Amino acid sequence: MFAVYLTHPQVRIDPAVPVPEWGLSELGRARALQTAQSPWLRRIGRVVSSDEVKAIETASILAEPAGCNVEIAQDMGENDRSATGFLPPPEFEKAADWFFARPHESFRGWERAIDAQGRIVSAVDAVLSGHDPQVPILFVGHGGVGTLLKCHLAGRTIGRDADQPPGAGGNLYMFDLSTRRLASDWQKMELWPGPA
Repeated sequence: MFAVYLTHPQVRIDPAVPVPEWGLSELGRARALQTAQSPWLRRIGRVVSSDEVKAIETASILAEPAGCNVEIAQDMGENDRSATGFLPPPEFEKAADWFFARPHESFRGWERAIDAQGRIVSAVDAVLSGHDPQVPILFVGHGGVGTLLKCHLAGRTIGRDADQPPGAGGNLYMFDLSTRRLASDWQKMELWPGPA
C-alpha cells in the first residue's frame, strides 16, 4: 500500500511573525481545497502533520474528505532556521543551497541537514511502527525535511537536486509502505491522479 508525503502550499510571509506560526495564504488555501477534491484522498486512512500552523491548516483541509482526524507528530517540523530568523527569498535560496551541499555543517547556526534528516526519518518511522501497512497514510509537512526524507527513501545522498520544484511548495511524492522505498518523484498536489 502507499504513503504520501505532501508539502504545505503558499504561506502568508510576515517577517514580524516566527516562521512556524505562518499560515496559508489565500492561494495556498485555494490549492489545498482544490486538492481536497482528488479521489485518492478518499483512500487515505490516516493523516499526520507537523506541528507548524501552515502544515496543520493544510492537513485539516485534506483530512476532511479522507474522514480522518489530524494527528500531530512533534518531530516532523522543518529544519530549524531560527538562528538567522527570516531571510529574504534571494538570501534564503543561497542559504538553502549551502544547507543541502554541506549536510554535516551548520549554516550560521541552522540545524544541520544530516540532523534534520535523522529527525524526520525517525518521526516517520515512529508513526509507521504501529501502522497497518494496508492502510494508506498521508504525511503533511515541509519542503526541506520532505526532501531529506525523500533522499533517505531513495537510498541516495542528501542533495538539493532532490528538492521539490520551485514555486512555494504544495507538492507531493509517494512511497511504498511495505518496502519504505520512494515510488514517485515530486508532483503538484492538485494535479496528482493518485497511485496507478
